[in-house]
Amino acid sequence: MRHWGVSNFDLQDMHELLRLGGGTHCATNQVYYAASSRGVEFDLLPWMQSQRMPLMAYSPLDEGKLAHDTRLAALAQALGLSAAQLALAWVLRQPGVMAIPKAGSQQHLRDNLAAASTTLDAATCKAIDQLFPSPRGKQPLAMI
Repeated sequence: MRHWGVSNFDLQDMHELLRLGGGTHCATNQVYYAASSRGVEFDLLPWMQSQRMPLMAYSPLDEGKLAHDTRLAALAQALGLSAAQLALAWVLRQPGVMAIPKAGSQQHLRDNLAAASTTLDAATCKAIDQLFPSPRGKQPLAMI
């Protein structure tokens, strides 16, 4: 196997992995990442970006909670998006981040595709940062 991925590895785990034989063949790390769960931004995401290793965000809608967040919905409405689309677009705005949102219907697939095509302006990103602040220190990885 030439390339493979891992899940829920924090920065220390990733350093240990790369010291192992074949560890450099790791192609991605799949972690819980959403606007409301930003712990990976403190050290893991910047390191992965520096290594040019994609981060695969699972549960980018925080198990569906962000799809029903009224504050996010208000921001999204001004952009012609749903709260879920805005939350997904926010995750995807990061270089080197891909997301695997749940898609239980064809409409979900269309909504996810529209979110992936959305470019967020600085004011919207700042408003989301105010709703869901970035971490000020290292945090354990969120997991489900």
